[in-house]
Amino acid sequence: MSSKYLKRLAAALCVLPVFAGAQSFPTQNIRIVVPFAPGGGIDAMARVLAERLQQKWGKPVIVENKPGASTIIGTVAVTKAQADGHTLLLTSEATVTSNPFLFDKLPYDPTRELVPISELVSLPQMVVANPSVSSSSLKELVTLARARPDSLSYATYGSGSLPHLLFEGINARYGVRMTQIPYKGITPAVTAVLSGEVQLTLAGVPSALGHIRAGKLKALAIARRERLPELPQVPTLAEAGFGDIDPHESWFGLFVTGGTPAPIVQKIARDVAAVAADPDFRERYVTARGFDAVFSTPDAFSRFIQADRSQKQRLIRLTGAKAE
Repeated sequence: MSSKYLKRLAAALCVLPVFAGAQSFPTQNIRIVVPFAPGGGIDAMARVLAERLQQKWGKPVIVENKPGASTIIGTVAVTKAQADGHTLLLTSEATVTSNPFLFDKLPYDPTRELVPISELVSLPQMVVANPSVSSSSLKELVTLARARPDSLSYATYGSGSLPHLLFEGINARYGVRMTQIPYKGITPAVTAVLSGEVQLTLAGVPSALGHIRAGKLKALAIARRERLPELPQVPTLAEAGFGDIDPHESWFGLFVTGGTPAPIVQKIARDVAAVAADPDFRERYVTARGFDAVFSTPDAFSRFIQADRSQKQRLIRLTGAKAE
């Protein structure tokens, strides 16, 4: 036998146990770590996904909430786990596309210690204003802010959050001064705009749509690839001329510990896609909650993350945002 043949045979024999492991996966209980407190949208998605995967895999799938430190605590727990696919991370964009640029030093490397499995859903964000604001577009808002410096304030949920990046991006790009007022989450931020305590925010469509239809909020633009079918008159940020400072929509994604064999990653991705293919699942747990279904492949998710990370890096540098 030639040496080349022997090398190929040896390589094939090394791969066989990995494929066999993927076929038998899972062999023990699975953890889905959620780096947020119970009760939120990510937690709800994790629990219904765990329930469906448990039915498919025949093994317990347990959701573990590990909130704190801007998702760092839960994320580190996953990066330190065995690279065998039995510990997953379900998190938002902050963990992998914002934190690396908001913190001077992170105890994890999202590009090396986390493997993307699937972008599950996206959460389109809408620029909303209290009806007392006379502007009907973002360009009119800039004109108003320039004419009345420091008269407009916007609600965020902290430095580096999507509302902060957008409005500070407008401040930096146009030389205007709108004031950030931080709140403990998007719900109190929207409430503050409704009450007139502040004038503006960037809110998820589910939390804003009912108020817009009731005339209690005014929609100026949407951070989405296309216009929202429910509000076709509202332009995207790109259409409005603000694509370069678009912080993009929020999203939920599934990851696994870095070093997990590719066949196991692909198996998990296929099984998640099979869950998402169920029309009842999509209607009850995605569409009904105001999410856009994505459920991408690992390769597509990796490409998406690269583009999102590049935009976040540029905006964070533009605005000077830092972790609090």
